[in-house]
Amino acid sequence: MPFYFRKECPLNSGYLRKNRPEKPDGRRAVLRSQVLELHGISHGSAGARSIATMATRRGYQMGRWLAGRLMKELGLVSCQQPTHRYKRGGHEHVAIPNYLERQFAVTEPNQVWCGDVTYIWTGKRWAYLAVVLDLFARKPVGWAMSFSPDSRLTMKALEMAWETRGKPVGVMFQAIKAVIIRAGSSGSYCGDTGSGRV
Repeated sequence: MPFYFRKECPLNSGYLRKNRPEKPDGRRAVLRSQVLELHGISHGSAGARSIATMATRRGYQMGRWLAGRLMKELGLVSCQQPTHRYKRGGHEHVAIPNYLERQFAVTEPNQVWCGDVTYIWTGKRWAYLAVVLDLFARKPVGWAMSFSPDSRLTMKALEMAWETRGKPVGVMFQAIKAVIIRAGSSGSYCGDTGSGRV
């Protein structure tokens, strides 16, 4: 007599339920499309919490755990913009005297210039912008951009200002604290251009 396994050992109902083809869930498909759209709107920066909050505001009830599972199903990850940090130079900062002493009332052009460096996110990395302002005109007279915040960046901006203003003599250049200048390089440049050393 042949042995019939199916007849002798009835299958567990959990086994049948597990292998049954799933019915398409319309609500889940709508939520997935919302997650995909909201992730695109945030340019890939929104995580599960943000997406859940935005979807709930739109009228789609969603918690952060469901949003996280849907993001995982769609292969989406949150990519945050990196925070900016200046590199440590490892050298001692030289105290530069402040000859300007907050006297911003200038009577004629090319007497006092001031400069500063700021950083800008370009989409893939940080870029640095150095600007030189004429305090009389209150407008930029020189600028330069670079991917590294070193003294050459400030020198390029100062050189552009000096060239565009007709190579003036006796200009005082006051650097804001954030400007990255080494005393030796700025002093030699100011000496070459005729600008006052600050």
